[in-house]
Amino acid sequence: MQQIIAGLTEGILLIDPDRSIAWANDTALAIHGCAQLDELGANAAQYRKKFVLTYRNNHRLAAKQYPIERVLAGEQLRDVVVEVRRVDDEDFHRVHQVRSLILTDAAGAVESLVLVIQDVTKRFSAEERFEKAFSANPAPALICRLSDLRYIKVNQGFLEMTGYERDAIIERSTYEVDVLEKAENRDEAIQNLKEGRTIGQREAVLRLPSGDGKFVIVAGQPIEVSEEDCMLFTFIDLEARKKAEVSLGQSEERFSKAFRLAPMPMMVCALPELRLIEVNAAFVAATGYAAEDILGKTTSDIGLWKDAKAYREFRSRLDTQQDIRNFDIPLRTREGAIIDCLLSTEAVKIQDETCALCVIQDITERKRSELDLIAAIEAVMQDTSWFGRTVMEKLAQIRHPHDGGKSQGELGSLTPREKEVLGLICKGHSDADIAAILKLSRNTVRNHVSTLYGKIGVNRRSAAVVWGRERGVISY
Repeated sequence: MQQIIAGLTEGILLIDPDRSIAWANDTALAIHGCAQLDELGANAAQYRKKFVLTYRNNHRLAAKQYPIERVLAGEQLRDVVVEVRRVDDEDFHRVHQVRSLILTDAAGAVESLVLVIQDVTKRFSAEERFEKAFSANPAPALICRLSDLRYIKVNQGFLEMTGYERDAIIERSTYEVDVLEKAENRDEAIQNLKEGRTIGQREAVLRLPSGDGKFVIVAGQPIEVSEEDCMLFTFIDLEARKKAEVSLGQSEERFSKAFRLAPMPMMVCALPELRLIEVNAAFVAATGYAAEDILGKTTSDIGLWKDAKAYREFRSRLDTQQDIRNFDIPLRTREGAIIDCLLSTEAVKIQDETCALCVIQDITERKRSELDLIAAIEAVMQDTSWFGRTVMEKLAQIRHPHDGGKSQGELGSLTPREKEVLGLICKGHSDADIAAILKLSRNTVRNHVSTLYGKIGVNRRSAAVVWGRERGVISY
């Protein structure tokens, strides 16, 4: 019998009714850190002096609470858990789970008392590590006991996310605090919970103490806690994401309304190919292209660009800066008509795709009005003798307001005499007047005028006047 007992994985400690420690198997010695029986102490009193026992809550056991004393007092022990430390070795630490037996003779008299000791240090160390990790984990979590579906643990992350107090969760049932409320495939999740099977991630709504709901992702994983089957619920707070989605949806709705109702033609193109994603009603009206016919195609596919050189310059600028303002470019309508436009672009992100928001300003009528004005100016300038100097300068500025720098370079190609002749022409003098003023013959004046026309690229007097006035010629 001793050989059988000696080979057990549990420690066996025999105590005689006279309080002496009679025998211990190798396992009992090892889990006390002893090599010989006398290291345990000769009796219960010496055992207490050699070993300090505490409960799991760190409360030290009084003398009469030691398992060896309780069994001597006639108590039946069942799975008492204590932490054991040696007085002579501060590094020694074990967790023992103890139960007792009483051995009697044929007459029923007590012959020996038995302590059956199991070393559960590893198990409790693992549980302690889990407990610390569970409590410290910022991810919200709950642990539910499967036998009665009541919560036995809750971490700080869950309390902070929901606003519950710990006492409002512990020992409450899943029916009272339903973490699967409005969950996707709720019936399946509840069935998995009852059967102790994994509950995959799914969206759900947690009911808060205030009565409001909070959107979460919940998942369940079967685990064992203190030898009980449990379910670990973990959560991801979706509230911020839901609010962001709502805000994004509202922003997209506002953008969509503004885009559709804008009076100026607009299009959204995916970069870099300028594939049409969306066009507004004003674009359809201006170009004649129906949205369903062009969406998904590139602007080149539909033949939108009339001037290939201007389009290449536009693409070059778009590739480098994306944000463009008032780029002058002609567009071709569905019927082939040409409209002069100022094109502006702004880079935007649509469903994670880089796009260009293009705004088109039709300036065809404005350009036509400018051309009509210029034609009228040229018509009246054919006889400029009755125009004052100030009026001539203003008319020249209206026709070409931004040619100042270029003008000076062109004037530099004229000789001093040619500049004098041009100045007198701009003042309205005839060839005869110029000949008299400069004391030259009529033929010499005509030669100067002819050479002047060739240099400045005109073939009539009114055009020379306009050319000179555009360049600030008054008199030389």
